Order: sequence, then C-alpha cells, then structure tokens
Amino acid sequence: MMKLQSKMLKYFSKNSRFNAYVHFLGGIGVGFLLTYPLAQEHPLRWGIALLVLSALGHIYAAMHK
Repeated sequence: MMKLQSKMLKYFSKNSRFNAYVHFLGGIGVGFLLTYPLAQEHPLRWGIALLVLSALGHIYAAMHK
C-alpha cells in the first residue's frame, strides 16, 4: 500500500498539470453527487462518471513507471 502511495505521490509531484486535472475531476464529481442543478436529470450518472475518471487517473499514476 505504501509503495503505491509513494509512486502516486512521485508521479503527481512530477506532473502537476495531470495532478490538477485528476483532482479537479474528482472535486466536480463529488459536487455533482452533493447537488444536482447543473447536471439536471442525471446528477448521479455525471458524478459517478467524473469520480471514475479521477480514480482511473490515480490508478494510472500508481502504475506508471
């Protein structure tokens, strides 16, 4: 667990723009899950989709050499 975390931190520190995008998507995803005015009829679908994209970004950072 600590090895993956240190790999992610190292990747995110070297690639600050990617870090910003991944965490921005995660924040927007959480925002959609908390409130729905912007998502209109599909807040859960949008929120989960954005959180999945954010999680995939974290997985990419953990698996990147």
